[in-house]
Amino acid sequence: MSEANFKQFLLQREKAAEAYVRGDTTLLDALSTQADPATFFGPSGTTVKGAKAVTKDYGDGANTFQPGAETHFEILQSAAGGDVAYWAGYQHATASMSPGAPPQSLKLRVTELYRREHGEWKLVHRHADPARD
Repeated sequence: MSEANFKQFLLQREKAAEAYVRGDTTLLDALSTQADPATFFGPSGTTVKGAKAVTKDYGDGANTFQPGAETHFEILQSAAGGDVAYWAGYQHATASMSPGAPPQSLKLRVTELYRREHGEWKLVHRHADPARD
């Protein structure tokens, strides 16, 4: 898969993020590996290991978003070569994380790593933490 094809894939990934903040993990689950190793370094400082545990954690996280959330990526760099690819940048969101709370602007620093599995890119590692700028 070429660099241009990976950039096209990242559009699918961003759509999965949009669905995620609306509580739907279907697209993210389809793009995520179901095989170990897999890891997630979450915004609260947690470390989740193993594909099943990561998938469960993604689902738990999606359930915290209240209706009306929005998100988009600001990709600073990305590359694909052989069976490995990545992107790094920011994820911007406007979201409420508890019922009745007003929406807040969020900005996460994100790095995601992918590996090719059976000809498809699969998310194998996500690191997301609050941006301080």
